[in-house]
Amino acid sequence: MIKILIVDDHAVVRQGVRQILAATFPKAEFGEAATAAEAMMAIRKHAWNIVVMDVGLPGRGGLDALKDIKAEFPKLPVLIQSMYGEDQYAIRAIRAGASGYVTKDVSADVLAGAVQKVLNGGKYISPSLGEALASEAAGEQGKPRHEELSDREYQVLRLIGNGKSVKEIGLQLSLSVKTVSTYRARILEKLNVGTTTELIHYALVNHIVE
Repeated sequence: MIKILIVDDHAVVRQGVRQILAATFPKAEFGEAATAAEAMMAIRKHAWNIVVMDVGLPGRGGLDALKDIKAEFPKLPVLIQSMYGEDQYAIRAIRAGASGYVTKDVSADVLAGAVQKVLNGGKYISPSLGEALASEAAGEQGKPRHEELSDREYQVLRLIGNGKSVKEIGLQLSLSVKTVSTYRARILEKLNVGTTTELIHYALVNHIVE
């Protein structure tokens, strides 16, 4: 029996993914988790064939959770599902060990096909993501400065770019204001800019915001 763990902080999304996959895998057994911590508990408690996980989890985000999973269970395949476009998180997810990346606007058939491919031992890479990965490997494009940011710094930059205050970012990511301010200072230094306004401009120009 195939066992699928669905990780997303929105119950309605988990239900929708479950219904879509149940149509293709009628005998599958499903589990659900709303946070990275819940996901790790479920993975340690039961054996799963695949984890379908959102990248935008509260607190310890999806990319951090992915790294935790791969560190402890390196053979467990994880398919990342996200509302964010491939240009924002896909390459980072694949680098961190994801077996594929799909956006939440794909059709039910595409999602089910991605899960099937991963279950068969493959990786689900869209043509556009494949080209981006190939270009990166071949060194055909210079890396933008934000590629040097850590995953958490990149997440903070995205939220700053979307107009979130330090306090709002802290609440969304379950971080203290002091910690968010430290990340902001590191981002300013790495991107060689001096103000929040410049950070927002950078995020807009480089299509980092939603």
